[in-house]
Amino acid sequence: MSITSSIRNALIPIHPEGYKFIAAFFVVSVILGFLWSPLFWIGLVLTTWCAWFFRDPPRVTPVNDDFIIAPADGRISHITKVVPPAELGLGDKPLTRVSVFMNVFNCHINRAPVSGKVNQVIYKKGQFLNAELDKASLDNERNSLLIDSPHGTIAVVQIAGLVARRILCWANASDTLATGERFGLIRFGSRLDVYVPDSATVSVALGQTSIGGETILARYDDHSVSPIIRVS
Repeated sequence: MSITSSIRNALIPIHPEGYKFIAAFFVVSVILGFLWSPLFWIGLVLTTWCAWFFRDPPRVTPVNDDFIIAPADGRISHITKVVPPAELGLGDKPLTRVSVFMNVFNCHINRAPVSGKVNQVIYKKGQFLNAELDKASLDNERNSLLIDSPHGTIAVVQIAGLVARRILCWANASDTLATGERFGLIRFGSRLDVYVPDSATVSVALGQTSIGGETILARYDDHSVSPIIRVS
């Protein structure tokens, strides 16, 4: 193995979306350094944080149609029964909503919680309230994916937060996603909601830390088939 390959394998990958921000942070740091040298080092710390924010490490995903996988890194901030937002078209019956709150130090890559065909991608304008607030699910800017999984339709919602001002979604209607596959990113601090059908049992606890693409968020009753492990 070459030295270049060894260095590349040792470093945490950065998502291409972050390159322009990292470059901008560094350029500003250099400019500020000319004005007052301590500002350069402060800027360098912020540049390092920016690179850390846009990290995109590989994940080992348990692939099993009976599992619903966490779509993001973060803290399980809500597990509650609520009526889904009207735009999802999931009816007026309360469903279990599991929310993953991402702070500015979490990896912000978003991953598909299940495998299946994307039925719809629905964007809705809104406010930029603190994403930890329960009402952020209805009031904040958000982007929703409806995925037709083997166990029915699963909704995963990207929610902008107090600091986040841009939701990115690379998936389109009619795309087919694999469990754990990357589908989006939110800048800079936000939340994802997953609406879990009644036929599935939640497997996480309030306050637990989830790992996107790895943590089993919920599971259906049939566990007879062992999961296949995939690195993505």
